[in-house]
Amino acid sequence: MKAIADLWASAQESLRKNFREHYPAWCHAIPFLAWLGMMAGLDLPLFGPDHAWKYAARTVVCLALFLYFKPWRWYGKLRLRNLPLATLVGVFVFAFWTFPAIPVGGAYAGWQEWYVRFGILPLGQLPDLTVDSVYDPQVAGWILALTRLAGSAFVIAVIEEFFWRGFLYRWLIRTDFLKVGLNHVDWETIGKVCLLFAVIHHEWLAGLLTGLVYLGLMIKTRDVWAVAFAHVVTNLLLAIYVLVTGTYMFW
Repeated sequence: MKAIADLWASAQESLRKNFREHYPAWCHAIPFLAWLGMMAGLDLPLFGPDHAWKYAARTVVCLALFLYFKPWRWYGKLRLRNLPLATLVGVFVFAFWTFPAIPVGGAYAGWQEWYVRFGILPLGQLPDLTVDSVYDPQVAGWILALTRLAGSAFVIAVIEEFFWRGFLYRWLIRTDFLKVGLNHVDWETIGKVCLLFAVIHHEWLAGLLTGLVYLGLMIKTRDVWAVAFAHVVTNLLLAIYVLVTGTYMFW
């Protein structure tokens, strides 16, 4: 028993040392990793069938973690001059995220059928745009539906940008990532991060382009807040579009 206790104490000390030595990295990563962990954990049978309260729980917990760890402390304030470009980027991403999956017919139909079969997971299947959803206000109620909107637009969008663009892109270039400039260009790492960002989304092809556009915005502006603002615009427009049209596939 003493050997097990000593091993446990050694492991704890090792974790504490790692946390101290890589504190900025953990401050960026923990809110996003917690989001992924809760997403997987709350899907366990222990917590019952899918329900809108699960997204609300992720939103509250991960917002609290983001506010506690304050990854923004290593960056300057949002530069207002970057807002027009960030807004345009946000609208542009929303447009190419949704438009290819909306049936319009005509000469566009062939390319669109290819996109919905091979640009959206699972591959080879036509998506059901109006699939039943636990986030439908008639199912969840407007409080939980609007919490879903707020969580996607104002919480996870910001958390993701400090993780993907602020942290991961630069950390893959150099573990002491704060010494890597926000305008640093490394095409191999750009490819890696954009591919990773793509595979965690059902709309993988749109996700690939989104990762490239957001990263390009950070490199151009040297402002993570500008990219976070663009992501907020995208997710807010998407959430409004979903609630108005009932195309819950995008949620």
